[in-house]
Amino acid sequence: MTFRKDANVTGGRRATTGGSGGRIAAGGGIGSLLLIGLFLLMGGNPSDIGGMLGGGQSGGGPESTLEHCNTPEDGNKHADCRVDFTAQSVDQMWATMLPQQAGIEYREPGRVVFENVVASGCGQATSATGPFYCPADQSAYFDVSFFDQLNRIGGTNSPLAQMYIVAHEFGHHIQQLEGTLSLSNYNDPGEDSNAVKIELQADCYAGIWVAHADKGENAMLEPITREQVAGAIDTARAVGDDNIQKRSGGEVRPDLWTHGSSEQRQNAFLTGYNEGTMAACDTLERGVYR
Repeated sequence: MTFRKDANVTGGRRATTGGSGGRIAAGGGIGSLLLIGLFLLMGGNPSDIGGMLGGGQSGGGPESTLEHCNTPEDGNKHADCRVDFTAQSVDQMWATMLPQQAGIEYREPGRVVFENVVASGCGQATSATGPFYCPADQSAYFDVSFFDQLNRIGGTNSPLAQMYIVAHEFGHHIQQLEGTLSLSNYNDPGEDSNAVKIELQADCYAGIWVAHADKGENAMLEPITREQVAGAIDTARAVGDDNIQKRSGGEVRPDLWTHGSSEQRQNAFLTGYNEGTMAACDTLERGVYR
């Protein structure tokens, strides 16, 4: 997966935060899911999950200035540049799609690439937390060293798999703009819970982006191949709650799921990828999309 040589990237931009909102972090990805899965399997109280990111905003580590991210080729070589340029591509798609299909003006989220530890509006987080979206400052946070864990949990550490994770976290920002992200509640887990529905919708939204990322005259990516899509699907499967529970040494407990099973997450991604519309991703059955 490569960025087009003529892709219009905004180079050297420092990742920033913005906005305000609720305080509960939405962890789509992998590290937060690993932590939460282990926490619950070891008898932890689901009501304590909200504090797993920490309550303070002090002691943050260095944030990448991305000064070395100036050309499309930088996005092909460096994971932090890939995150930044992927975010630009996702912004580009939602700026058009969200008003057209949901009647909502798109506001770009902040994006922060950090190392080791970061202070977010939702509290302090580390690399082990994994990628996450914080509604309090309407920003997505990424420590790219975390991508190295994808192979370990059965996923694929490929460029498109990394991009899928970025697009998933931005999917939570779309939910924040829609006013639905707050419906996610780790205190009420389960395979049919709102928490799972919110995560599956974010997977579906990520699939929409993959379907559109290489289309149109302003597309930033070279044509996406079936093999590349398969790698992203492998990663969606790997971060299923059932897979995490099994790899953590416990039994599969659907009543503890907060993100969805491997099958659910794969299907959600593929629904977005194949259908390409927000209406197809209406896991909450709101019926509000055009």
